[in-house]
Amino acid sequence: MARPTPGIRTRHHRQCPSRLGGACGKPCTPAYEAWVWSVRDGKKIYRTFTNQSEAKGWRNDASSSVRKGLMRAPSQTTVREAWEAWLENARTGTFRKRGGDEYKPSALRGYERYMRLYILDELGAARLSAITRLDLQDLVDRLVARGCDASTVRNAIMPVRVLYRREVGRTVSINPTLGLEMPAVRGVRDRIASPADAAALIAALPDSDKPIWATAFYAGLRLGELQALEDEDIDLDAGVIHVRRSWDKYAGPIAPKSRAGERKVPIVAALRAHLAAHRLRRGERGGLFFGRDGRPFRTETIRDRAARTWTEAQLPVYGYHEARHTCASILIAAGVNAKALSTYMGHGSIAITFDRYGHLMPGNESDAAALVDRYLAVATGAQAGAHAPQRQS
Repeated sequence: MARPTPGIRTRHHRQCPSRLGGACGKPCTPAYEAWVWSVRDGKKIYRTFTNQSEAKGWRNDASSSVRKGLMRAPSQTTVREAWEAWLENARTGTFRKRGGDEYKPSALRGYERYMRLYILDELGAARLSAITRLDLQDLVDRLVARGCDASTVRNAIMPVRVLYRREVGRTVSINPTLGLEMPAVRGVRDRIASPADAAALIAALPDSDKPIWATAFYAGLRLGELQALEDEDIDLDAGVIHVRRSWDKYAGPIAPKSRAGERKVPIVAALRAHLAAHRLRRGERGGLFFGRDGRPFRTETIRDRAARTWTEAQLPVYGYHEARHTCASILIAAGVNAKALSTYMGHGSIAITFDRYGHLMPGNESDAAALVDRYLAVATGAQAGAHAPQRQS
């Protein structure tokens, strides 16, 4: 009779003859239950396998993981309970993003919305440690079958990812969000106004609205950054706008989107006159530059009024974000280098700039072909000259 392996128990079928002292036989197909002791949790961690070699391998790996503090006993905490605790800690700034920055209120509201609409009703009552990759893959497949677009599916899974990223090594040993097959997002590039169109769009607006849209088209500030601008941030003498904060419609003034969001943006001549005129119309110094009584301008009011004005003038209608992209395209066309562009736009890294605006930068398609053609013409001409027979005088 084989000696039992420490930490592994053979589990037989209830009707197996071995339970009566006989040999294991039909209808039994034994399983192998492996376990390790977690001193930290004061309990055993179990796993069942179909063959003994897999059970032995898992037990060896698990023993090492437990000693290193990389594995804990499964928690009884449900997905809903874990999510509510995570959300509360993220709101207070205890839980932060990978880079150490706090989560923005708008990001947390988005996470909360997607969890409520797509995740908690399906998986909220399940134990956090019991969710498998297959459970999440089935959920993704159901969302796709319901007609949810790719962006919605990815946004629904995002808060689940941040939750498990925090809990791995604490209450769960495996991150089930890794390796999910997600629908591909086919991005649509935002429209970009030409310099002439941008000037015409601004000129058509009421004088009170021109400075806001001019700052969007010529400085590329995000909407929240436009709302949070204070009078002291506009330095006409130095010719720069200091971007120091953003505005959240519920939380009020907050830090910019990222560390790179705090920056200085040059004031071009096409923008300077609008900012100077607005400062004169304000008749006071201090406070929100585009606001009143400590409150920023109403984004919907300004946007809708612009849309009506442009439609009546038979001009295309643009949004705040499209104005920001227009600014980037103008900077690129003017020859501003990629690093400076990344700084002025407040991108976290230059890689973001290339991903977003690389298609606008010189050296693409026809530009690249022209560069190569010129190089080949010079190179082949030089080689021909080098191999040409020497004339004798």
